[in-house]
Amino acid sequence: KALILGEHGDSMTPIWSSATAAGIALTGIMNVNEQNQIFDRTKGSGAEVIRRKGGAGYAVGLGIAQVIHSIALDKKQILPVSTRMTGQYNIRNVCLSIPTIIGREGVLGHIETELWPKETAGLHGSAKALDEVWRQLA
Repeated sequence: KALILGEHGDSMTPIWSSATAAGIALTGIMNVNEQNQIFDRTKGSGAEVIRRKGGAGYAVGLGIAQVIHSIALDKKQILPVSTRMTGQYNIRNVCLSIPTIIGREGVLGHIETELWPKETAGLHGSAKALDEVWRQLA
């Protein structure tokens, strides 16, 4: 599993500190170049799917269904959904995708994982970029 926080264009932030495969830290089995290659591929994967298939409707639909099931069945499931930050990672009034507990009442809480300083800086950079876009629209 890998977690990528923030989602505004080039401000995406890979969270390698908690990325694992079969419980093994990816940073222990991949060098920095390999990590960068995977991250670059991940950033462009959405556009690639749209270019090759003409859309990503099924994936979006599956994601929406998962959120609806978590609400309807009160699963209290942790999902990587974009929600308004209210102090998580010292960020406020910007929507970012972080692990969020979803249940019958909607957003029940957030899970803040421990981040490396570089990851925290990247997350703050993403929040700033999103805030700037929002200010331009307002």
